[in-house]
Amino acid sequence: MIGLPDNVSIYLCTEPIDFRKGFDGLTGIVNGAMGHCVTGGSLFLFVNRKRDRIKALWWETGGLTLWYRRLEQGTVELPKAQQGQSQVTIDSVELAMWIAGIPLKSASVRRKRMKIA
Repeated sequence: MIGLPDNVSIYLCTEPIDFRKGFDGLTGIVNGAMGHCVTGGSLFLFVNRKRDRIKALWWETGGLTLWYRRLEQGTVELPKAQQGQSQVTIDSVELAMWIAGIPLKSASVRRKRMKIA
């Protein structure tokens, strides 16, 4: 997996996209449909219609980086966005689970117990 800074925002586009799109086409989706600036330092994830391929677009110092992942087997689950939204926000742990095929809706975070003084 890619090494990301701890504070990076990760946006997953919940609508499948045409994977013939490259830097410019994906930037257009980020700016238009998702309503973000691609140079803001966030990571943007996209999935094809069959959900067996993932593209990630990220601005680094000096330019855009595009990652492409083809799953060897299986598909990824696309979480449901809220009404009127075309993306969901996830963190780096959810990203790792999502790429590994773990459904995000069934995953839960175990919280530490608070000590009562």
